[in-house]
Amino acid sequence: MAGTRTDGRVERGNQTRRLVLGRTMDIASVEGLEGLSIGRIATELGLSKSGVFALFGSKEELQLATVRAARAVFADRVARPAAAVPPGVGRIWRLCAAYLEYSRTRVFSGGCFFTTVAAEFGARSGPVRDAVAAARVEWCDHVTGIVEEARVAGALRADTNADQLAFEFMALLEMANADSALHRDDRSYDRAAAGVEARLRAAATDPALVDALRR
Repeated sequence: MAGTRTDGRVERGNQTRRLVLGRTMDIASVEGLEGLSIGRIATELGLSKSGVFALFGSKEELQLATVRAARAVFADRVARPAAAVPPGVGRIWRLCAAYLEYSRTRVFSGGCFFTTVAAEFGARSGPVRDAVAAARVEWCDHVTGIVEEARVAGALRADTNADQLAFEFMALLEMANADSALHRDDRSYDRAAAGVEARLRAAATDPALVDALRR
């Protein structure tokens, strides 16, 4: 019986943690991580401040937990769909399309969580900045890796600079996110998709494969 009661408390704690992080990710995507506080979250969700404090212990840990949770959401909504596609221009296209969909459908109210918090913490120091920077490096490395996979597989020209092409893809995606968030104009997503398609076609060994991607 004691074990059952303990398991019940653990599960309630886990449910509360998920509830809190769902809210903190949404707030941070709009206001940044400095907009978070244990007191605010407790009030908004109708929880006890002591209960939220027991789960996170400090504002900094709440911020760090929020970054970790957002990384998991980003991986699920952006990286994972592309993993189901074989290496090549199709996988690159699927990754870029998944990012645009993640931003367009407002998985987070402010658009891309990491675009918001990277701007907020870019010139700072400390554990939260380091966590944000690590997430950024992970994303950059992932995009570059997928481009390099396509080059090695022969889908992109042998002289393709994977770092440069990945940078251009990310610039297009993040500009679409920023433009949509600021101007409430979703036409930027179509412009970004067209830009990704054009860069893929220019780098592909078989441009016809790129032409078929958006059909």
